Amino acid sequence: MRGRIRFLSRLLMSLTLGVSYLLGLDAAHAHEEALRMAAKTPSLYDFTMTDIDGKPVSLGRYKGTVVLVVNTASFCGNTPQYADLQALYEHYHEKGLEILAFPANNFGQQEPGTNEDIKGFCLTKYSVSFPLFSKISVKGKDTHPLYRYLTEQSPFLGEVEWNFQKYLVDRSGNVVNRFHHRTKPLSPEVVKEVERVLAAK
Repeated sequence: MRGRIRFLSRLLMSLTLGVSYLLGLDAAHAHEEALRMAAKTPSLYDFTMTDIDGKPVSLGRYKGTVVLVVNTASFCGNTPQYADLQALYEHYHEKGLEILAFPANNFGQQEPGTNEDIKGFCLTKYSVSFPLFSKISVKGKDTHPLYRYLTEQSPFLGEVEWNFQKYLVDRSGNVVNRFHHRTKPLSPEVVKEVERVLAAK
């Protein structure tokens, strides 16, 4: 991913330089403008999110860990995946795995409650101990910038299909895999990939 970003940044810089020369701008100004534009390319760590209790959390705090980003819902056929996510978290957290849950009401109105409702449900029903965040939109015109990044600027382009779609992020912040919403967190496909990324230094 970082290689791709560097390539795109160089391409953007070259294009900006070329356009600037055509417009009669000097090389130094053109170079500065290209750097400014390239610096806008976000990463997971650039986002500050609001947790389930309304407190801001910089995702930069997760640098150096492996992160599984999941959009969740309380009244979905996939909701029992919370139990698998918790089991995955308990088994691999000490090895460097973080799971970040982002409740969303985009699919079938299956997350209609307040943040307080969601927190109570997750704690009571599934004893969730991984980070829960405030409800956001992951699809449509009001898509949160984090999910615009995941669906439009990561290597795994395309809209979120349903609740419990999962993105795996390595220790350097690269989005390295995406798992279908029906793929359970304890499936061999997910576990094998999590172990592979955790083992990479």
